[in-house]
Amino acid sequence: MKLKYFYQQFISHIGVILVAFLVLSLLVSHYIERAVYENKVDELTTYGENILGHFENTLLGRERILNQYSSVLHDRGIQFAVFDERSRILYAGDWFITSITLTENEWSHITNGQTVVVKHDIKRFNQEVSFVAIPYFENGMFVGGILMTSPISGSREMISDMNQFLWYAVLIALAVSLALSGLFSKLHVNRIKKMREATSLVSSGDYSVRVPSSNFDEIGELAKDFNHMVEKINSSMEEIQRLENRRRQFIADVSHELRTPLTTIRGIIEGLRTDMIPEVEKEKGIQLVNQETNRLIRLVNENLDYEKIRSNQVSLNQVDLVLEEAMEVIKEQLSIQAEEKGNKIVIDVKPDVHVYADYDRLIQILINITKNSIQFTSDGTIYLRGKMSESFTTIEIEDTGVGIDPDEVKKIWSRFYKADISRRSNPYGEFGLGLSIVKQLVQLHHGHIEVMSEKGKGARFIIQLPFQDNVKN
Repeated sequence: MKLKYFYQQFISHIGVILVAFLVLSLLVSHYIERAVYENKVDELTTYGENILGHFENTLLGRERILNQYSSVLHDRGIQFAVFDERSRILYAGDWFITSITLTENEWSHITNGQTVVVKHDIKRFNQEVSFVAIPYFENGMFVGGILMTSPISGSREMISDMNQFLWYAVLIALAVSLALSGLFSKLHVNRIKKMREATSLVSSGDYSVRVPSSNFDEIGELAKDFNHMVEKINSSMEEIQRLENRRRQFIADVSHELRTPLTTIRGIIEGLRTDMIPEVEKEKGIQLVNQETNRLIRLVNENLDYEKIRSNQVSLNQVDLVLEEAMEVIKEQLSIQAEEKGNKIVIDVKPDVHVYADYDRLIQILINITKNSIQFTSDGTIYLRGKMSESFTTIEIEDTGVGIDPDEVKKIWSRFYKADISRRSNPYGEFGLGLSIVKQLVQLHHGHIEVMSEKGKGARFIIQLPFQDNVKN
């Protein structure tokens, strides 16, 4: 049988409160009883010492003094008797007592000058009393003493009254504790129920749910962690959805990009096979087949490169290179594509600028970025710059093209991402992998890459590659 959390909390709280109150009541009752008896003993001792003081200072009329004290103390419920060294009663007032009944041990203490105190004696004097026996000496000789007694019935009544008030206080406190315990238990249960409902919603796929959180207690901190977890899951699911959308777009792009050149190749081959293409057009058709074949190879290589880099299957052969020579290669290879769009490539780097990199991969990085700049620039300029600092070489590729929207800047490094959907038929960076490959290669060189751009004001890619001595092992 399951016991609900509310009842578990309520029972545990009440159990602790009951035990605490019980222990506290016993301790307080014991303390009160002890205090009352000690107060009574102190009172008896004080009166006894006062009587002996007057008795010692008065040689004549001692009995009159004793009678006065007896009259006064009788109204307070206190009786006393004066006894000699043989325990015989010399004076007892109206108290009917013929001899004191002290034990041998108590009498031994009296004769040695010690006061005997008994807080609670049961019927030694035909009733329950507290008593004090005080010795009396003359000229250093023990000559007797005084026995002060008081019934404990009055003390018991006072203790009983105080205990009664104590129990009233306990009952009131218990009632308040029950109410507070029930309130807090219900509050905690409601908070846990909200978390349980939120968990059910998350398990059903709703990642927008949140629960009230605070730093007040552990449940509030748990709610805070729960919200953080849901936010992480939500972000992960959004990322998964984005990747899924990109994957679908990737499949569509692959189908489109492969279908176009394959259709062209098949058409030309069919025309050549059936002599549908005139002799003067055959050479042009063969060149077109060659171009489309190279395009297919480029598409396949780009995807293979990304997978190799992502799975750490690429090894670098880094050497010290002259940056200007690498940039001249880029300018020579891409000059035709740049001229087709009315662009020109300008190199701004000193001959003594060196870079520590893998030559083939450096060329791949520069080509991918430069192609990207050419693609989004018309009748403009692409600048290739380079300089050295104390610990790394900085390479900048800047264009005067259309720029990148601020919302797109952080996304351009993502796999399959395309900032412009019109790029589907473009022969460079067909699958949105070019810049993703660039970033992976820069990171393999232990470098850093960033892009600075404003819409309509071009883009500037900044690459920093460390020198050989600063490369992390």
